[in-house]
Amino acid sequence: MIKKLFFLIIASLFIQSCASKKDIIYYQDVNDESHDNINFLANKLQVNDILFIKVSALIQESADPFNIQVSALGNINVETYRIQGYLVSQKGTIVFPLLGEISVVGKSTDEVQNLIINMLKERGYIKDPTVSVRIINSKVTVLGEVKSPGTYSFDEQNISLNQAIGYAGDLTINGVRKDVLLIREINGVRTYIHLDLTTSKWFEGPYYYVKQNDIIIVNPNGPRVMQSGYLSNIGSVLGVLSFALTIIILLKK
Repeated sequence: MIKKLFFLIIASLFIQSCASKKDIIYYQDVNDESHDNINFLANKLQVNDILFIKVSALIQESADPFNIQVSALGNINVETYRIQGYLVSQKGTIVFPLLGEISVVGKSTDEVQNLIINMLKERGYIKDPTVSVRIINSKVTVLGEVKSPGTYSFDEQNISLNQAIGYAGDLTINGVRKDVLLIREINGVRTYIHLDLTTSKWFEGPYYYVKQNDIIIVNPNGPRVMQSGYLSNIGSVLGVLSFALTIIILLKK
């Protein structure tokens, strides 16, 4: 009886250590012949975003008061723009030269561009201005069972969740693909979204593209959790069971 129980436990351990293709393969429901339209969702500005804003005009001298002066800063790079850029305050505003305080939280970069253009025209500063607005401190954090967890900056206005995971080197074989946690903050409200990477059903929803400051967490599977404990692998478990079985047999003699 004891031996049967021992072999039953061993068998169950091996079964638990095995993963099926359904647990590993991404987007198993994708039809290779389908052609899906991509809907780009503009990210809305958040508190602590840093904006780079460039104003241009037919007579460039009229736009100079609204731009960062390159000559005064010396060598210009992304870090310089981040230091000199427009930080969105806790009130959701930026302070722009001559125009004063402008509310930007909850608006897209295109909406802020149009807002500044209209303000420049209405106040008579520039007749036909061109305004470019970019977020220059966008970042996403990827944690858990990925090859290179960390915080990653990106320059594009939109990157997909797949790209963000790619920055972190993809999920390890021990990452749970059916329950990836996305933590997102919008207008001071934190939301938690669970995504199944073995299906593509969420591609058309609001979570295909990440937003600045998103956090992606990949949880470990059962075998990985076991490895982090006292019984760190199946070999250790089998050793303990074998020792226990030996003790039981000796006591019965």
